Amino acid sequence: MTTLGRTGLKVSRLGVGLVEIGRHLKLDDVDEAGRLLNAALDNGINFLDTAECYDVSEELVGRAVSHRRSEYVLATKAGHVAGGYSGEPWAAQTIKDSIDRSLTRMKTDYVDLIQVHAYDIAGPAPEEAVQAVLDAKQAGKARFVGYSQENEAAEWAIGTGAFDTLQTAFSLVDQRARYKLLGLAKAKDMGVIAKRPIANAVWGRVKVDPESYYSTDGVAGQLLERANSMMAQGPIEGAPDNAIELALGFVLAHPEIDTAIVGTRDPAHMLSNIDIVNNRLPLANDVVDELHVRYDRVGKNWRSID
Repeated sequence: MTTLGRTGLKVSRLGVGLVEIGRHLKLDDVDEAGRLLNAALDNGINFLDTAECYDVSEELVGRAVSHRRSEYVLATKAGHVAGGYSGEPWAAQTIKDSIDRSLTRMKTDYVDLIQVHAYDIAGPAPEEAVQAVLDAKQAGKARFVGYSQENEAAEWAIGTGAFDTLQTAFSLVDQRARYKLLGLAKAKDMGVIAKRPIANAVWGRVKVDPESYYSTDGVAGQLLERANSMMAQGPIEGAPDNAIELALGFVLAHPEIDTAIVGTRDPAHMLSNIDIVNNRLPLANDVVDELHVRYDRVGKNWRSID
C-alpha cells in the first residue's frame, strides 16, 4: 500500500482499470464481472478506476461488489455525454447529472475520487466543469477531485491547485511524464495514477492486439512503433523475459507513481499481475536506467500521443 498524495487514501500500487469490463461485458454478465472484481479485492487490490463513458462498467461495479464498498477506493470520471443522456459535454449540469448517475449505478453515496475526464480537451477545461466537480466534493458526493490528461493540459491542471490527483499515461514506451510532469505533481503533493502502464502489452509484439480497447484509436500503433525502436537497440542485460513484468517493474520503479491501473476482464491475467507486483519486483536499477537511456535516445523524434 501507498498513500495517494495529499488525499491520505491508502491505495494498492496495482489498481484495476475497468474499461475492459464495460466495453466487453453486458449488464447481465454480473457473475463474470464479479469474478474479476472479487479476485482483485481478495488479493490485495483496492483501487478501482472506471468512468462515466465506459458503457456498463459502473453498473457492473454496483451489481457485483457494492456490498464490499468499505474495502475499495472508488474512482470514476465525468465530463462526457454518456449513458443515454442528452446535454452538452463539459457543462456544469452535465457533470452534476453524470456524478449523480454514477452514484446510482455503483450503488454508493459517494466516490472517493471524481476526475475530470479530459482526454479529449486540448487545453484547459472549462471553468464550469472544474467548479462542478469541486461542488460535488463540497456536497460530499466525492471525497477528492482529480484530473485525467497528459502533457501541457496536465501541467495546467497541476498549476490550478484545484486537483488532489493526476491520472496520466506513463510506461516504458511513453516516458514523457518523467521529464517534468511527475515532479510538478509531487511538488504539489498530488496523488499520481499511471494509466496504460503496460502500454497495451506491445513490448515484444509484432502487431497490435485487436482485442484491446485502444487498438483502433491510433495510440496502440504508436506505442508498438516506440517499443520496436527501443528493442532494436539490442537485448537489455538483466531484464526479465516476461514483458508485463518489465513494464510494471519500470513504472513502479518511479516513486512518484502511487498506483498503476491495468485494464483487464480476465481474472487470470489480473492474478498474474498481482503475483508480479508482490513477488517479482523491484526491477533492477540498471534495467530501469537502460530503458531511460533508450527512450531519451529516440523519444524526441516521436510524435505526441494524446
